[in-house]
Amino acid sequence: MDILPILATLRRHKVILWLLMLEIALSCAIVCNGVFLIVQRVQHMGMPSGVAEHELVQIQQAPIAVPSDRYARAQEDLATLRQVPGVQAVGMTNQVPFGGFSSNGNVMLSPTQPHRTLSAAEYFGENLIQTFGLRLLSGRTFEPDDYVNADTVIKSLADGSGKDFPMPTIISSALAERLWPGQSPLGKMFWLAPKANFRVVGVVATLARANAYKTTTAQYSLIAPLRMGADKDQNYLIRTQPRDRQRVMVAAVAALKRADPTRVITHARTYDEIRNDYFKDDHAMAGMLVSVILAVLLVTGLGIVGLASFWVAQRRKQIGIRRALGATRADILRYFQTENFLIVTLGIMAGMALAYGLSLWLMLHYELPRLPLFYLPAGALALWAIGQMAVLGPALRAAAVPPVVATRSV
Repeated sequence: MDILPILATLRRHKVILWLLMLEIALSCAIVCNGVFLIVQRVQHMGMPSGVAEHELVQIQQAPIAVPSDRYARAQEDLATLRQVPGVQAVGMTNQVPFGGFSSNGNVMLSPTQPHRTLSAAEYFGENLIQTFGLRLLSGRTFEPDDYVNADTVIKSLADGSGKDFPMPTIISSALAERLWPGQSPLGKMFWLAPKANFRVVGVVATLARANAYKTTTAQYSLIAPLRMGADKDQNYLIRTQPRDRQRVMVAAVAALKRADPTRVITHARTYDEIRNDYFKDDHAMAGMLVSVILAVLLVTGLGIVGLASFWVAQRRKQIGIRRALGATRADILRYFQTENFLIVTLGIMAGMALAYGLSLWLMLHYELPRLPLFYLPAGALALWAIGQMAVLGPALRAAAVPPVVATRSV
């Protein structure tokens, strides 16, 4: 089809044409970046924790007063929980993956380096490998003699004796690869403070941080064999069969209350609930972006329908003349679809530049990654498809105009 008549017609409607092109360009920019942001949120929500998520229960307590024998009390609580029917493993830790509260340390490869190498999540507690259900890739787990009371380590750092260092530690594979690329990390040393050095004795496949904001650093984690006392906000972790979680959780809370009626249980929940709570904002954002994209596409489609309907009404006599001169219904239909395709294409070309500019602005202000270029043709295809579907109704009405319209007076 010769597009010169189409271009001549469009030049006579410049204002309407520019407004529609602007709407399509804005739609292209919003759709491309919106879909990219949704994919980013979905990938973030799908981040692996490394733990046996469907088998874990967390119980968090807040004693009215910290007991003087808090380490002995913690051991008593762990022994009590092990007696609950259905319990497979019990541990105590300062944090859990995606738990919100985060304990992190500055990892250094030398005690004298001026700046940290990176920040990693610090997991403290007993029996975490078995309770979390972590997969050990190399090395060993902690032995009973490896565990030290946290107060002893703090005192050692304070008086400078360093008698409890170097401490054995287990790290995630992501942290190992970042610190010693292509090397075995076993036996390697690193520091969390000038006097606090650690020797790697094991590597686990995956262990996410409690606050896993950035995908690139979300798996930088280490586990130190520090015993935790029965202090405020300590987490008791229970591993059991998925079908037994609710029953075991209720029985475990009752057992802890019987052991100490004065304690306050602040949280008793499955790990699935922990994960869902952590990612609820991502779910909300993804849903909001989907709604915005659908609304933008709907408005754009309605705009194309409205403009095409207006032009069909304005050109009925011209369409009738073309029909009288031998144009078929297919010719009229093809004319309007081609015209709309040209308009949408011009809008998409401007929209691609606008989408990339918006991506750069988001990178600058929100630390988002650059928009991958393949989102641009994907957005273009979506808008082309919507444009053709939107113009189909008015184009079919135009094709139905009979030749006799050409003989009628205006």
